Amino acid sequence: MFDALAKGFRNAKNRLAGLTELDEKNIDAALREVRLSLLEADVDLGVTKSFLAAVKQTALGQTLQTTVKHGGQTHKITAGDQFVKICHDELVARMQNDGQPIKWADKGPTGIMMVGLQGSGKTTSCAKLARLLQKDAKKVLLVAADMQRPAAVEQLKVLGQQLDIPVFNMPASPLEICARGWEEAKKLGYDAVIFDTAGRLAIDEALMEELSSIKSAVQPSDIFFVVDAMIGQDAVRTARAFHDRLAFDGVIMTKLDGDARGGAALSVKTITGAPVVFVGLGETTDKFEEFRADGMASRILGMGDVVGLMKDFEEVIDQKKAEEDALRMLQGEFTLEDFLNQVRMIKSMGSLNELVDKMPGMAGMIPPGANLDDRELDKVEAIICSMTRAEKADPYVIIREPGRADRIAKGSARKPEEVQALLQQFLMMKQMMDSLSQQGGMLSSLLGSLPGGKQLQMARALKKMGGAGGGMPGMPGMGFPGMFPGMGMPGMSMPGMGAPKPSMTKMKPLSEAEKNAAKRKRKAEREARKRARK
Repeated sequence: MFDALAKGFRNAKNRLAGLTELDEKNIDAALREVRLSLLEADVDLGVTKSFLAAVKQTALGQTLQTTVKHGGQTHKITAGDQFVKICHDELVARMQNDGQPIKWADKGPTGIMMVGLQGSGKTTSCAKLARLLQKDAKKVLLVAADMQRPAAVEQLKVLGQQLDIPVFNMPASPLEICARGWEEAKKLGYDAVIFDTAGRLAIDEALMEELSSIKSAVQPSDIFFVVDAMIGQDAVRTARAFHDRLAFDGVIMTKLDGDARGGAALSVKTITGAPVVFVGLGETTDKFEEFRADGMASRILGMGDVVGLMKDFEEVIDQKKAEEDALRMLQGEFTLEDFLNQVRMIKSMGSLNELVDKMPGMAGMIPPGANLDDRELDKVEAIICSMTRAEKADPYVIIREPGRADRIAKGSARKPEEVQALLQQFLMMKQMMDSLSQQGGMLSSLLGSLPGGKQLQMARALKKMGGAGGGMPGMPGMGFPGMFPGMGMPGMSMPGMGAPKPSMTKMKPLSEAEKNAAKRKRKAEREARKRARK
């Protein structure tokens, strides 16, 4: 997501590399790169011109610092840093929502009317928004008033059933359905009513008349325009037409996890005056979140989004279990079972591309052509699930006895080479995490914000003092440091990255006594499995 935008800002910063101050000449050179990326990302031409003019005016019209003090140290500020900061502030200003995403009614239910073209994801967004409000302990009623699209009512009923949220519908006109649904919500004491209205393949007068009459009848607190982010500048033109007739309050942008180039997110508020309030990032109902302008601006500039990343972690992490795992791992207990749990946690958080976008500095490290494949995580899960408990606890036994790798490969429908590659990645992850545990600065502050992170900070301090902290073989609930080759987590193919130390994967030959002991152990494991099956 936003690759085209991020590339332009990255190139602009590179043009300013080595410079200590901004002047008109080097600003113009940097802005040429930004202009190309904005137009390539389908940002409206007028919005592009005004954005570039605002950045240039700010850069030339203020005295810029060359140093800044932080944590008792003085840091040098480059021209590239100054330029990025100006761009970040301007991006935030153009996307910022100054109020609350939903204007809650002082008395009675709050009406939320969803409008948009057919195929924009309106019905699914109704269910996603209802789930988000449900998590805030709100009692929500869904009103299915899209009587034009076949199966639209049934779709909303299925989604409502999945979420245990009631859906109101009756054989009548959309206007009467909404009016009766509104009365039902007031009578039963609902906190919010979400109206799913009909869309069209294109804007027409009949559609607008129907929506205008529904608006007059139920007088919703908010009208949200749902738009597919993948349609580029068409999204802005469509938004303008709807806003002229309905004066909607906010925009819900869907499919931002797809091939969206990001132009609509930058353009829609400038064109209509209505900000983006929510974004859809996937097909399931949990992939929906409040839009944060600062987080989006940071991601566009390749700076990641730590706040968004922490929110993702909070969705899937059990705080108590994470802290227990941290204490256990501080003793050096990090197994393939722990690795598997991290893989599953990452899968539940969404796509690898989304996670990498939110990780500070990571987006710029990925070269063109690099492959982030979520299916690699499925392969990892299949391989580890084909291992015995003893093999998960001690992966070196698989390296010492190649026959085990063959058996695991057959059980997971993979190749023995893939099993060996996974083992090397896992061992490299242990090595890398131990190395990271000795670093300070930004890592220390990041650890402090993670579940179990305070225990990890203590371990780092103990290790520096020569104590028995035992290193940091893995961060519980935090699998992203290993998402890259040579760092532990499959899913990204980049040649030339690190590999584990030879000493980690080359084991000395076993003696006869050790071989016999291993055979006895395997036999005992087989007999235990047979007994378990009986």
